[in-house]
Amino acid sequence: MDKNLGHYVVVTGIIINFEGKYLIAKRADWEKAFPGKWTVPGGKLKVLDYALRKRDTSEHWYNVLEDLLKKEVEEEVGLKIKDINYVTSLVYIRDDNIPTLIISLYCYVDSGEGGERVVLDKSLTEYKWVSLEEARNYDLIEGIYEELEMLDKKLKQGGGVGEWSKKDNLYSN
Repeated sequence: MDKNLGHYVVVTGIIINFEGKYLIAKRADWEKAFPGKWTVPGGKLKVLDYALRKRDTSEHWYNVLEDLLKKEVEEEVGLKIKDINYVTSLVYIRDDNIPTLIISLYCYVDSGEGGERVVLDKSLTEYKWVSLEEARNYDLIEGIYEELEMLDKKLKQGGGVGEWSKKDNLYSN
């Protein structure tokens, strides 16, 4: 752990299949964070996720989070994804007191090679494709159901995802 690190950056992805269902997966019981809870794929941004890549301009790398999500989804659930979009962001403080910025995105399964064949890595033990209503029956990490709800409303009604408020357990767009 780098004691001088300001924060971690994590990207998560709500994956949607051709039926409009969402992919959730159960974390292994031995996982340090959120053992046995249901989640969506994602991972922590590391310098090597972009530093060894050719820059897109003389000083910048573009699509760093999108590329990270593609890599993490393929590693964790074996899927190719496309059409990545923003849902929301949040911060939580880890047990070691390092803040973690989480950027929640959504995307679609790329139905090309392999289609929707899910292959879990060792950190996940089960997966399900669920509707919003079905997601209520799973022990999801706090906040994930609300993100599914925000996205579900956006997809059904159109428009932006908006901002979420715990006070009202609602979001506005």
